[in-house]
Amino acid sequence: MPLPMVVGVDGSESSLRAVDWAADEAALHELPLRIVHAYRWDRYEGGSLAREFDEPSRRVTPDDILVVAGRRARRHHPDLAVTTEAVAEEPEYVLLREARDASAVILGTRGRGELADLLLGSVSLTVATTANCPVVVVRGSHDNRAVEGRHGRVVVGVAAAPTAAAVHFATEEARRRGAALDAVRAWRCPTHDTADQPLLAGTPERVHEERAAEELRAVLVDTPADVRLHRLTVEGPARRVLLNASYGADLLVVGRRRPGQFGHRLGRVAHTLLHHSACPVAVVPDTA
Repeated sequence: MPLPMVVGVDGSESSLRAVDWAADEAALHELPLRIVHAYRWDRYEGGSLAREFDEPSRRVTPDDILVVAGRRARRHHPDLAVTTEAVAEEPEYVLLREARDASAVILGTRGRGELADLLLGSVSLTVATTANCPVVVVRGSHDNRAVEGRHGRVVVGVAAAPTAAAVHFATEEARRRGAALDAVRAWRCPTHDTADQPLLAGTPERVHEERAAEELRAVLVDTPADVRLHRLTVEGPARRVLLNASYGADLLVVGRRRPGQFGHRLGRVAHTLLHHSACPVAVVPDTA
């Protein structure tokens, strides 16, 4: 039995946008969609849901949240298999438990009002840091749709650490969407390389760039021929390079290390992108 896409909703507009995106994603992958509401979330904003019922003063209940979310999921995909459940637990626990049997977990930013695309809630951050499946945080001033993206482009950040799972995820996303795949490897030349040997100025940069290009080629050697692949090596901090790339992407994919001796940790690059990316961000845990 295929693992479902799971989307968490709390009644906020950002979570309803995540439902729209998740419905597209589930349809793309021909998977069922499971909508989960943990009703010990911080008090939700009921205005968006009340408008769905055409009753601005209506008192919004957990059942209302699921009804509206299910309706939105089927808006563009009437044949999509959708299940819903409300659970009386803290959302982090609920969503991490759901992640054990999910192909991916989709979440909103949980921002409020005009800051909806600027703030990342603690629930989304915790799940992205800890879940054992890919987690997508739906960010950016997009049209809430995973299909028919404005840019026709999926970007994956390729780091020096193993990122095979992230590359595989991004490749599959690009293939199913018919989008181009931009594999980006940021590189930097340490200042001490030239400071100690002034006569070699200019050479170290080329060495570091060629090394980054070779790492990129090695990671992408098995990319299917039907994927339009662009290999990009860009000088600069990875956070800045990938943040800039997000403005021309429909989805940005980054890897996450498996838990080590210090427990679950989210790298600075992924942390920055989850808070500031201009498009949805997928955080994919390393499987090695």
